[in-house]
Amino acid sequence: MEKLTYITEMQIEEIRQQMLKFAILQLNDLDLAEEVVQEAFVSAYKNAQSFRGKAALKTWIFAILKYKIIDAINQKKRLISVSEFVENNEQSIFFDHTGYWILDTYDPKEWEDVSHLTYKEEFWTIFDLCLNHLPAQQARIFMMREHLELSTTQICQECEISISNLHVILHRARLQLQSCLSKHWFGEY
Repeated sequence: MEKLTYITEMQIEEIRQQMLKFAILQLNDLDLAEEVVQEAFVSAYKNAQSFRGKAALKTWIFAILKYKIIDAINQKKRLISVSEFVENNEQSIFFDHTGYWILDTYDPKEWEDVSHLTYKEEFWTIFDLCLNHLPAQQARIFMMREHLELSTTQICQECEISISNLHVILHRARLQLQSCLSKHWFGEY
């Protein structure tokens, strides 16, 4: 509990804003996102004595938020129109106007021997920026799979997409993240 006494209101507000942004992306509903973030903070406050300081406060609270979002997705079935997420003006750097992959869009040798870099804090900052530049649907589905660890069935039901569409969206998200990281992170070294 003592570890939490040194947290300023500004730090809490910064974490809250990041949590809200993440929750809005996952739930596509501002009111529900606000509610889930509030529930996460209430849960964190009630369980403050279990915070041991082994992880950063932000990491601990985001873990709570993760499960609150999963609960909200599982409890409330909403209809989500794909047109809400499609950004018509966004041109893919990996696929041409017909949807076919453009050859030679990235160079795999740029990814050699990067294991020592992935643990740097700056990497995760750049990764977050790259994730924020993905089209909304790609970012949402990528985070549902990789962060929330939802099953294929859950993601397909929540987003009303087919399994093959899910795989295409995840593939494109990973390619764009790889390109962005290659350019903005690995290109520096």
